[in-house]
Amino acid sequence: MAQKNLSAAKTAKKDEFYTQMTDIERELQHYWPHFKNKVVLCNCDDPYESNFFKYFALRFNQLGLKKLICTCYNGSPVQGNELMIDFGNFSEEPKKVAYKVVITEVKDLNGDGAVDLSDVRYLLQNDKNVISILKTGDFRDPECIELLKESDIVVTNPPFSLFREYIGQLMKYEKKFLIMGRMSALHYSDIFPLIIQNKMWCGIGFNISVVYKAPYDNNLEANRKFVISKGFNPDDNYIKVPAICWYTNIDHNKRHEEIDLVCHYSSEEYPTYDNYNAIDVGKVQDIPNDYCGIMGVPDTILGVFNPDQFEIIGLGSGDLAKKAGVGKNYRGRSDLAYTINGIHKCPYSRILIRNKHPQKI
Repeated sequence: MAQKNLSAAKTAKKDEFYTQMTDIERELQHYWPHFKNKVVLCNCDDPYESNFFKYFALRFNQLGLKKLICTCYNGSPVQGNELMIDFGNFSEEPKKVAYKVVITEVKDLNGDGAVDLSDVRYLLQNDKNVISILKTGDFRDPECIELLKESDIVVTNPPFSLFREYIGQLMKYEKKFLIMGRMSALHYSDIFPLIIQNKMWCGIGFNISVVYKAPYDNNLEANRKFVISKGFNPDDNYIKVPAICWYTNIDHNKRHEEIDLVCHYSSEEYPTYDNYNAIDVGKVQDIPNDYCGIMGVPDTILGVFNPDQFEIIGLGSGDLAKKAGVGKNYRGRSDLAYTINGIHKCPYSRILIRNKHPQKI
């Protein structure tokens, strides 16, 4: 039922998934030096709900931010229903309104010696210059585009159904970003070329199952058990969404860690494709260290990909495979395939790579 709800959400373009603080903290700890003196924009984030806003507001001084801008869409089914930053009972809390919050400093307003949630709450409730109303809050709206132009780094969980358009806008205005999305987005015809061109890559969190707060019922037992195992109550609209990745164009240390290759090439161990001049490698850890040609490897390579060690050639399935020169297989499709003992096999989803520095045989 939960999977049906997710499919229905995709069809209806309802993709309100509110990220948990632990997931944000786990990823952003790797990028702290990049935020100093920067304007950060969270442009899919209701300030009354978003943990992205909470994260940057609480760490404004610690990160050395220049400015924090937060905007939300006025059609959010969750917006205005709950104050995730623990504002308590705010009797005049507006409903279904597109907000813009702009913070240039966060002080210890209650004098307790530390900047905490109560200081952020006081700031929003008492500073008339901090919070204002937007027409729609849609990231495509002209007034929101002006905020995007002003920003240095965009950090948020954008609508999954608008991921292509969202990335396209970030590329158009040449913005640094750190955002969440489905792993399946890697195969989009307008996303994977950006991976090849080294204009975006995967963050630390790759192919992970995430517990989101969402306005969708969670009635699938396996999904409910997972949510409970993570310390959340599925009856409170918490739901598991699998195969989530962080996407970014901000450098991080993991991206420069070399994969330790211990296997050696042999024609018996690595079959050659029938319709493309490359070998098939079933697991990332089985990549041979001495092969200088093109290899088809699982999508999981992108979770550990080092651009200094490997070159991405293309995708091994669909229209992008045609562009990479993959011919038709035994099914008449442009998907990589090989034949062993007369049996045809089309391995699941391969990315074509080449080792830049293979060991000499």
